[in-house]
Amino acid sequence: MTTAAPGILALKGIAAAIIDLDGTMLDTAPDFHVAVNRMRAELDLAPLAQQTIVDFVGKGSENLIRRVLGVDYPAPEVELRFSAALDSYQSHYAVVNGSYATLYPGVVDGLQAMRAKGLRLACVTNKPLLFAEALLEKTGLRGYFEVVYGGDSFPLKKPDPMPLLAVCADFQLQPAQVVAIGDSSNDAQAARAAGCPVFNVPYGYNHGESIQDVDSDGIVASLLVAAQHISH
Repeated sequence: MTTAAPGILALKGIAAAIIDLDGTMLDTAPDFHVAVNRMRAELDLAPLAQQTIVDFVGKGSENLIRRVLGVDYPAPEVELRFSAALDSYQSHYAVVNGSYATLYPGVVDGLQAMRAKGLRLACVTNKPLLFAEALLEKTGLRGYFEVVYGGDSFPLKKPDPMPLLAVCADFQLQPAQVVAIGDSSNDAQAARAAGCPVFNVPYGYNHGESIQDVDSDGIVASLLVAAQHISH
């Protein structure tokens, strides 16, 4: 590896990229906001601000709904209400999925640049696979990816390295040849545990915490900037 722009390593010997979805390629916070508040309305709970919900995003739907219920209920009651609330949320999310989401700048250009460099691409997200596939199709991104894994594709999800290691096995590559790109500590921790290099983008969610505090190989302004710092 050689130094490129300040604070970003130029990654050499890279043959593939694993890219996160929510907060990395798509701003899906408005979708979450609508679906969560429709669920809360069914429970006669007051709506939450979008930023409050964003701070709960990143560790899968189950964690999101527990955090959302935790605004109003103590832990034991959260668990009593969890199953029905999750079902309600998922039914609403299935309707709104992608309707309010927008692409971040540089995503399509970045994916095209990575493909032009011969990189194989996978999308690994903690979103349920059915929702992830539908969202990628709706936004025109599905065709860029050979492999898509969701939060329910394996027994463990990010920050566990299991999904990333599965991609490495699918592509028959060593983890050091596969860069992970995401917006949160989940992505960085999973990559470090798997032995993959990792870039973070600065504009996503990261559970309401500063991305500057996350251990990565650099913070890239966009997927296009990431592509410019990756080579075989």
